[in-house]
Amino acid sequence: MSDSPDKAAPTGEAGETTERPVGTVRGRTANDTGSRQSGGPRLSRRGWTMVASGVLVLTFAVLGAFVRVPYVALGPGPTYDTLGDVDGTEVVSVDGTRTYDTDGELRMTTVSLNDNMTLFGALGMWLSGRYALAPREEYFLPGQSDEEVRQENLRQFRSSQSNAEVAALRRLGYPVQAVVEQVVEGSPAADVLQPGDRIVRIDGKDVTDSAGVRKVLAGTRPGQTVPVTFHRDGEPERTESVTLTRHPGGSHGFIGIQPTDRADVPFDVDVALEDVGGPSAGLIFALAIMDELTPGAMTDGRSIAGTGTIDAEGNVGEIGGISFKLVAAHEAGAEAFLVPEGNCGEAVVTAPEGLRLVRVATLDDAVNAVESLAKGRPVPSCAG
Repeated sequence: MSDSPDKAAPTGEAGETTERPVGTVRGRTANDTGSRQSGGPRLSRRGWTMVASGVLVLTFAVLGAFVRVPYVALGPGPTYDTLGDVDGTEVVSVDGTRTYDTDGELRMTTVSLNDNMTLFGALGMWLSGRYALAPREEYFLPGQSDEEVRQENLRQFRSSQSNAEVAALRRLGYPVQAVVEQVVEGSPAADVLQPGDRIVRIDGKDVTDSAGVRKVLAGTRPGQTVPVTFHRDGEPERTESVTLTRHPGGSHGFIGIQPTDRADVPFDVDVALEDVGGPSAGLIFALAIMDELTPGAMTDGRSIAGTGTIDAEGNVGEIGGISFKLVAAHEAGAEAFLVPEGNCGEAVVTAPEGLRLVRVATLDDAVNAVESLAKGRPVPSCAG
C-alpha cells in the first residue's frame, strides 16, 4: 500500500526529518553555506572610497540645492529714464503749472539685491563675475523681516523724492516752509503738534524752513516756555505754549520734533516708480524736476546717468554700490555719469571703459555739469 499523503516522514537524529530540499543545510543553500565559510566577496579599499565619495557628493548636492546661505548677491540693477515713462506712466510728472518739453535721458540707476539664495545659487552668481556676495547682516538687521526692510526702503525713497522736490524748487526760486516730519513720543510737543503741521513761529520769531526752526530752538534753554504758532490742514492757525526740556545732544531747549522742508507751491510734483527703494535717486529726481519746469532741454538729447542722495539744501551725498550702477548705466547707453564726490575714488577704479565720470557735490554742480556736457564744455572729472 502506498504511504498516506499526510503521514509523517521518517525522522533522523535529534528528531529532524531526513527529507530536505536537495542542496540545503538547516534552511541555507549549500552555496550560501560555502560562501559563509570562505568569507565571500568583500569591497576593496577602492570600493569603499567610491562609496564614501558618492555619499559626500550626494550630501553636498542636497545641501547646495536646498540649504539657504546667510549671504546676499549684489549686482547691476535696472535703470530708469526720469524724463520718460515706465509702462506708460511718467516717472516724474508736474501738474497744475506750465511745463516744458524735454529731450535726451536723465537715468537713475539701481543695485539689485538677491536674498534667500541656495549655496549653488550664490556660487553661480559669484562665478559669473557680475555679482558680489556680502553677509546678509549688512543689509538686514537681526530679526528684521523682509517686509520691514521693504517698508524702510520705501520710506527712504519717499524722503529722497521730497528732498529732491524741495531742492529743485528752491533753486528755481520757489518758497519753502517748515513742516513737522516726526514727533518724539513723550516729548514736550507730543500733545501739541502732529506730523504735517506747518510751523509759522516759535518764541515770537518767524520761521520759513527747518534750518530756521533749529536756529530758534538753539537759542532757548531747558524749562523755558515758548509759544509755538502752527497751521494744521483744515484748521485755522493757532498758538500753543510748550515747556522745553533739555536737548539730548546739548544744553539748549528740546521741543521733540523733527522738522523738514516742503515746497510752498500751487502745483503738484509726483514720482511714480514701483519696487524701487532707498535714497540714492534724489539727485537725478531733482534734475528731472528742474528740466520739466524750465525752458529748453537740459541734456540737449544726450544720455546722462547718475546717483547720489540729496538734502533739502541741495547737498549731494555718497551712496553704496557705485560699481554696479556704473555697469548698469554703461549697458543702458549712458555717455556720462554724475558721481557724488565721495564715491569718485571707487568709481575711477571700477568704471567701464568709455563712460565719462563727472564729479558733483551739490545740485548746482550737477546742473552746471549737465548743461556743460550738452554744450561740449569741460566738466569736473573724478580723475582730477
